[in-house]
Order: sequence, then C-alpha cells, then structure tokens
Amino acid sequence: MRLKWSKLVLVGMLMVIAGVCNSFAGEVEVLHWWTSGGEAKSVAVLKELLEKEGHTWQDMAVAGGAGGNAMTVLKSRAVAGNPPTAAQVKGPQIQQWGDEGVLANLDEVAQAGNWDQLLPKVVADVMKYEGNYVAVPVNVHKINWMWANPEVFRKAGAKVPTTWAEFEEAAKKIKAAGFIPVAWGGQNWQEATVFESIVLGVGGAEFYKKALVDADPAALDSATMVKCLDTLRMVLQYIDKDAPGRDWNLATSMVIQGKAAMQFMGDWAKGEFVAAGKTYGADYVALPVPETSEGYLFNVDSFIMFQVKDKGAQEAQKAMARLIMEPTFQEVFNVNKGSIPCRLGMSHKPFDFPAICSFDSFVATAQTGGLLPSMAHEMAVFPAVRGAIFDVVTNFCNSNLASDKAAKRLASEVQSAM
Repeated sequence: MRLKWSKLVLVGMLMVIAGVCNSFAGEVEVLHWWTSGGEAKSVAVLKELLEKEGHTWQDMAVAGGAGGNAMTVLKSRAVAGNPPTAAQVKGPQIQQWGDEGVLANLDEVAQAGNWDQLLPKVVADVMKYEGNYVAVPVNVHKINWMWANPEVFRKAGAKVPTTWAEFEEAAKKIKAAGFIPVAWGGQNWQEATVFESIVLGVGGAEFYKKALVDADPAALDSATMVKCLDTLRMVLQYIDKDAPGRDWNLATSMVIQGKAAMQFMGDWAKGEFVAAGKTYGADYVALPVPETSEGYLFNVDSFIMFQVKDKGAQEAQKAMARLIMEPTFQEVFNVNKGSIPCRLGMSHKPFDFPAICSFDSFVATAQTGGLLPSMAHEMAVFPAVRGAIFDVVTNFCNSNLASDKAAKRLASEVQSAM
C-alpha cells in the first residue's frame, strides 16, 4: 500500500511539473517582410522549430517596400499600445526603439548562447542598446559584390576589372562591342548601393566610416569625396538610357541574358542566376566591387522583442531568440536566402562558392577593421541622415551636378538632418 501511495505521489508531482511547463508555453506574434518563396520557406522552418517546443507562432507578414510597409504597420501598432511580440527591425532603428523603453532584454539568452563569442563585435554592437542585447541577428548580406557575365567580356575582348581604371578600360571595349557595360537600376537605394561601394573602394575603410557611418561633415565635403563622386560620374557614362526606375532583378536579368556585362548588387542577386539555371564560373562570376576586396559592407537582418507581461509569451520570445542563433536555423535560412550566417564557426559545406568567399571575407575583415555597416541598407545611420544622403546621390545620378558641389551639398544636407 505504501509503495502504491508513493507511485501516486510521484505521478501527481510529474503532472504538476508538466502543468507548470505547459503554462510557460506561449505565443509569439511575429511581424516581418519575408514573403518571397525562399524567405517564406525559411521562416516556416523557424516556426516549426518554435512549435516543436510547445509555443505558438502567429504570422504577421507584410509584403512590399523593402520593409517600409512593415515599419509603417509596426509604428501604428506601437502608437496604439499594441506592438507585436517580435518584429523584424535592423540597424540604428534598433537604437530608436530602445530609446522608447519598450524592448525586452535578451541578455539571459545571449549569455547562455555565448553570443559575444559567436558574433563579430561590430555586429554584436548593433544588436545592443546601452550594452544590453535587445535584438537577435539572423543573417549577413555582403553588399559590395560585382556580378559579371564572362561571355560578354570574352566577346568584347575585355578583362573583368578589379580596379576602377580597369573598369573604365573594359567598359569602353564592351560599349564598342555593342553591349551595355553596367546593368543599372535607377532607384534611390540602388544608386546609393553603388555609391557606398565606390566610397569604400576609393576612400578606404577609415574614410567610409567617417563619411557614411559617423556622417562627419569634413569627410563628406572633402577632396576624397569629390574623387568618389567623380568615379560615380564615370560609371554613369556606361549605363543605358532605360535605367531610370528599373528594379534590381530586371537589371540582374540583363546580365543573365548577356545584354549587359556586369551589375553592382548585394549577394541576393545570386538567387536570380540560380533560378535561371546558370552555373557559377561558366555563366556568371562574382568579384568584389573594384578596389573593395579589403572591405565588407554588411547588411544584417534582425528581430527585436517587445516587453510583454505574459510569462508564456516571454518564454516564447526567449526560445525564438535562441533558435535563431542556433546552427540549424542559421544554415537552412541562409542557404535559401543567398546570405551567410551571422554566427561564426559555421560549416561551409552546404554553401556555394560565392557564399564561401563571403564567409572568408567576413571573418578576415572582422579582424582588420574592414567589416563595415551599409549606409544604403539601413545599418549605418539614422533614417533622416540616410534620406539626406539618398536625395543628394539621386540628384547627382540624374543631373549634371558637379562633384564638388554635390560634396558640399552632402555635408549641408546631412548636417540639417542630424
């Protein structure tokens, strides 16, 4: 009888423990803008991993606007006092949400997962507010890639360039052979993407940091910046008349089809070549934008977590943050998206050649100081400053504005925006 009673007590205790554990299972409402095929597939993996741990995922996908539409929804929800549990936010916007005092502290998860050891400091710093983790990084995109069609270069008798002098020489031959040297997307963020890569190449890592991260007026209105703008003006001589308003993927298609020789675009462009059934090395190649081999402009997607009172929701947030940084999700998501894991020490095996090159460069530049946040892709400066730079660059690309005057305007507009 005593043994039977002991068994009953044990069963009862286990039921109580199970009940407590289940009571901590919660729901996360996740706002994001990953709605394309590969992205949606990757998000589904995270949802599945979270649900295996007993939590519930409420999807709040907002398509369009490169995240702009999602940010509009997020702000309206926050103003109404009803923010989602987690939201895709990146760069200095993390600091802005931190200023509002609404973000959950993720230090417990970060310490348990050794995030400080697994992330380069420059990436970890972006994820912190006043020294505390408030965001979890998902991936790393390299911005300063040049995608080229080797057959077009062969037909034109030109060499794929590694310097801007070589670029100009090759572009002249390509144009003379009847091809478009540069596939150009005439949208402000695309123009800014090329501009910032030129600033990195011509000015170097320290100048890039002063000009496009610190927004130093002396750097923005300098002889070096004038040289950067002169280089941009030279590149603009080799685009086609139909470039204004062109989407980035349509520009990539021009390279795929052999109409254009090259495109300056982040590593997401690789997905277009893969989708078209093209083979790396034979049908396309990828090199750093001329003169940027020592630097790496990065764009990191991340999630912030909002303060919630419900214990279950808090546990679900912690689980989500932990799972995002674990190898399973880091591998699946980044193989699908064309980016690389933000977590150091991951196996290269599942990734293709451009991604492996990106891996190596990511690690090397993290040690040398060449790993730098992208201004064009919302990692370096606050939105108002970024908007001011965009306005000047777009005006420069679509007018005859002199380089020295554009440099002065950059300094003036940025100062007004700060």
